[in-house]
Amino acid sequence: MRIGIDPGMCEGNAVCEALAPTVFELDDRDQARVTDDVLAPDGSVPDEHRALVERAAEGCPRLAIQVTG
Repeated sequence: MRIGIDPGMCEGNAVCEALAPTVFELDDRDQARVTDDVLAPDGSVPDEHRALVERAAEGCPRLAIQVTG
């Protein structure tokens, strides 16, 4: 699965981090990003995190998170 985060849409509310703390974190510019712990070398995220990722994407107030694959 791939996760896209639109930096123009992300307001840094950290809802994704609250809903899926093992997958998302805020960077030093208060923009959401996928944690290094779950990000595979090819840029994908293992399907074992799908439920958390989908919950975070649906909970994002700006709908800045896209999930594909």
